[in-house]
Formats: sequence, C-alpha cells, structure tokens
Amino acid sequence: MRRKFLLLLEMGLILAGLALGWSAWKINSVLEQPLHVTQERLLDVPNGTNPNRMFYSMEREGLLDDAVWLRLYWRFNMAGTPLKTGEYRLTPGMTVEDLFDAWRRADVVQYNLTLVEGWTFRQVRSAIAKHEKLKHTLDGLSDAEVMDQLGHTGVFPEGRFFPDTYRFVRGMSDAELLQQAYMRLDDVLAKEWAERTTDLPYRDPYQALIMASLVEKETGIPQERGQIAGVFVRRLRLGMMLQTDPTVIYGMGERYNGRITRADLREPTPYNTYTMTGLPPTPIAMVGREAIHAALNPSDGTSLYFVARGDGSHVFSDDLDDHNSAVREFQLKRRADYRSSPGPQAAPEPLPEPLPEAQPEPDEPSPQESAPASEPEPASEPAPADAPAPDEQH
Repeated sequence: MRRKFLLLLEMGLILAGLALGWSAWKINSVLEQPLHVTQERLLDVPNGTNPNRMFYSMEREGLLDDAVWLRLYWRFNMAGTPLKTGEYRLTPGMTVEDLFDAWRRADVVQYNLTLVEGWTFRQVRSAIAKHEKLKHTLDGLSDAEVMDQLGHTGVFPEGRFFPDTYRFVRGMSDAELLQQAYMRLDDVLAKEWAERTTDLPYRDPYQALIMASLVEKETGIPQERGQIAGVFVRRLRLGMMLQTDPTVIYGMGERYNGRITRADLREPTPYNTYTMTGLPPTPIAMVGREAIHAALNPSDGTSLYFVARGDGSHVFSDDLDDHNSAVREFQLKRRADYRSSPGPQAAPEPLPEPLPEAQPEPDEPSPQESAPASEPEPASEPAPADAPAPDEQH
C-alpha cells in the first residue's frame, strides 16, 4: 500500500512538473508571439481601462491570441503595475512582451501644442480647439466661464498663460493644458519679480506683466526689448503717454482690419494709450520670459522715442528733433505699413505718483497709420476723422 501511494505521488509530481513546464512554455510562447499588425498603428488605452479588458479587446480585434494566458501572467507577475492612459505605438514585428515593456515604461505617444509669444487669449483658445488629440471640455464657454473652470474666478485671461510648447498625451483635457500654462506664467513672473531692478514704476507684478505685453508686441528683436522697456518706463515716470499702436489695436478688438485711422487714435477705449496716461488695465497678449525680464530690468538711457528701420530693428532718440530726423531718413525705404512709436509729445513735469490714473485726452494724440511697433511725425494738416493716419513719425 505504501509503495502504491509513493508511486501515485511520484506520478502526480511528474504530471505536475510536466503541467508547470508546459504552462511555462505556453506563457513564454504567448509573450513572444508577434502582434498581428502589418503596419504601424496606435493602440488607445482609455482612462480607467485595466489590463484584462485590454487583452480581451485586443484579442477581439485580432491583434493577439490567448488573452486568458496573458491575463494569468499579468496577475501573477505584474499585479499592481499601473496601466497609463494614452496611445501606444504598435509596429510590425513587435511582440506581446515588447508591448508589456512599453506599458511598464508608460511609453505613451505624446503630442505637442505651441502657444506663441504675442498671441491673444482668443488665438490661444482657437489653437487648442483645433487640436483633435485634446479632450475638449471648454468649447462654447465664455472666457470668464473658462477661468471659472480653471479655478481662477474673476481673473481676466489675457496674458495670464505662458507661451511655450506643451507636451501631452491623448485624453488630456484642454483645461489641464491651460492650467499648466497658467501656473507656468505665475512661476516665471514670480521668479523675475524677485530679481527685478529697483525703482520701477509698477505697484505689483501684474503691472509688470502689462508692460511686458507692450514690449512683446512692439519688437521681435530680443536685444531691443530692454531698450523698448526703457523708453516706456521713462515715459511713465515723466507722465507722458505711452502712445503705442498695439494698445489701440487691442482696444479695437475685431474691428481692426489692418489699418488705424485718426479716429481710431482718438477713440478713448480703456486700452488706447494715445488718449490715456499710464498703463492699460490688462496685458494685451501673452509674453515670454525675455519680455518679462525686460519689463523688470529696463535698459538705462535717456531715449524717449524709437522709430522702425523697416528691418525689424529701431532707432532710438532722446528728443523729438533727432527722432524726426531718423524718421525722415528711414521713411525713404518704408513699406506701406511702416510705423514708428511712441508718438511725440513734450514731456511734462514729473507726476507725484509713478502710475497716474488714466485720463482721456482726445485731442492729444498725433495721427498715425497702421502696424504695431513703431511711430510717426506730426501731420501738417489733419486728415478726415475716418481717413488712415498719415506717416507722421514720432
């Protein structure tokens, strides 16, 4: 009896060993099986999907075989391994084991969306709405409602997002991307504010951000940003109007068609720096780190005017006579959209407050004509109120 028991036990062990060996061979062969793909494709792992569901789904699609064995393997060897949501790239010759390795490394396909310096919030929303890989949760909402969704109720959105290239995976929401850009702007602004130069005419970082948006829109030449900021800061200290075209354009909104008339320059919108002293109430565009740095570290100097050369750079002048001379020189080569700014005006006595409240002065601005970033000279005769402003170089 004892011998019979031992014989049965031995046979059982042999069978168990054979079964284990066969199971190991089977699992190994299942892991080494190539996926049934003949060309590159993407495998979407939706949010909340577990590995078991993916195995059976892939088997139904004909991408692999023996899902039940893969389920057992995952349960005993990879339990607790998270399956990151997103898209995974499948290529011909790729095995199930290669796919598992991609899942372990969370090697999801990433997409890029670039938010550009100088863009308005309307342009930002348009770019986000067009990206099909983002999950769209903000479509149809007003700007104020978008800020509510982001948890920043009452914050005006213009200029509050940092221009950069953002990487994301499929399924990330538009709100999540905007929140990243918002936090990045806050971080950059705080760091630059902490390292700012002394004696600046800003009450808080937000006013520095407003100034940075003017600098961003006035020049695309990195080395000139500090000089442009210097001109604007000196004008603020002297109580002079900033007289910069981008503020007029922003205040016009969708009415702007590429040209600025005398009437536009005289229209006292909240943003028109030809009819108000001090800064506009909000930024007028997104700004990069360089523009923020320039606004908080303006170049020293005495210039109060600048005129575009026509190649993107500017000539800076200390007084109106020198400025008008520069204008006359570069007008000879100017394009139809040639501009120079800010506008000419005599410097009044310094005001007691560094940033006086905006006071409309409809008769003050000198007429100008079209594109953002430069400035003209007094017109000899006034044009009709609806005529394009002549090339008066400031």
